[in-house]
Amino acid sequence: MTYVDEAIARAHRDEWARVVATLARRVGDLDIAEEMAAEAFAIAVERWPVDGVPPSPGAWLTTTAHRKAIDRVRREAKRDEKHREALMLFDTPEPLGAIDDDRLRLVFTCCHPALALEARIALTLRMVGGLTVPEIARAFLIQDTAMAQRITRAKTKIKAAKIPYRVPSREDLPTRVTGVLTVLYLIFNEGYLASDPEQEAVRGDLTAEAIRLTRLVHALMPTDGEVAGLLALMLLTEARRTARVSASGELVALDEQDRGTWDRELIAEGHALVRARLASGQAPGRYQILAAINAVHTDARDIRDTDWSQVVALYDQLVRLDPSPVVRLNRAIAVAEIDGPQVALAEVDGLPLEGYRAFHATRADLLRRLDRSTESRAAYDRAIDLTGNTAETAYLTRRRDQLTGP
Repeated sequence: MTYVDEAIARAHRDEWARVVATLARRVGDLDIAEEMAAEAFAIAVERWPVDGVPPSPGAWLTTTAHRKAIDRVRREAKRDEKHREALMLFDTPEPLGAIDDDRLRLVFTCCHPALALEARIALTLRMVGGLTVPEIARAFLIQDTAMAQRITRAKTKIKAAKIPYRVPSREDLPTRVTGVLTVLYLIFNEGYLASDPEQEAVRGDLTAEAIRLTRLVHALMPTDGEVAGLLALMLLTEARRTARVSASGELVALDEQDRGTWDRELIAEGHALVRARLASGQAPGRYQILAAINAVHTDARDIRDTDWSQVVALYDQLVRLDPSPVVRLNRAIAVAEIDGPQVALAEVDGLPLEGYRAFHATRADLLRRLDRSTESRAAYDRAIDLTGNTAETAYLTRRRDQLTGP
């Protein structure tokens, strides 16, 4: 790959979401925005090898795409007033609103409450988060085609309802923060365990950006318990990142990790946030409970020191807020440490998670512990089939191959 090719690939990764979202806000049409951004990158492929990579590739792409968008609006406009409106949109500086950071401003802007929550989350992940449709579909546990349709419908509603791409004011933040937190959580999760086999197993660029943006939201909304909870959850999870993949490229399970390599500064910061939320006396939300569960795990110096009774009690609280199959699956994993794998397996087997790789990986482990090797091997095979992450595939394959007996 040449220097120019690398520059174009890097610009596509870093600038695509920004260019598309900015254009969409200006011309009011997501489809046109994506088309014009694609044209700008196509022009870059032709021009940059001849003219050289510009000093500011992002600004060059944005300007080129803007010009293409205005030309498109002019061609399609039926009245001179539309021409003038397009030029006015192009020339008018954007208000800063309550948020100074460009990317976070785009996230809040795209998480418009006029859209259904799942639609705005999916759209924002695609437009601003830079995740692919398959990556987003896997986060929602649905088929790629269904997710593509959901994003298309969201675009259509924005266009039909003329929903403005207005930078939110401080008063808008509480009505949008739920969607924003979900977007940041899912971006972090994709970095924590990448679903694309072409990517690194653990994507530090995504986890770092999700933490950075969540810190900014926390600064904007310091009294919001769920914002603090999500930040704590991310910090406590990120603290274990370097221990999660072995030198040979295999995922390392929590019980096998070298806890001496965990980042103690991040753990201390995360624990402080959790303690502050407990001291507030307010009923905890989903992210606060998940952060508390991770605080229990990171408080144990050895897997044998883990307070599993407290983990199950916290999951009991979470199930009352979110009785989803995934939450119940994670609760069952903790139950196995107290009541044994047979009890946990009975809870797991009734969950409607046939297409979820963690479901089959959990069943495989529980069946292995019960010496039901044939069933365990089949469950490992199914989990491997559903896993896109190369490090997780290596881990599951090793565990399967260690099985003995029928």
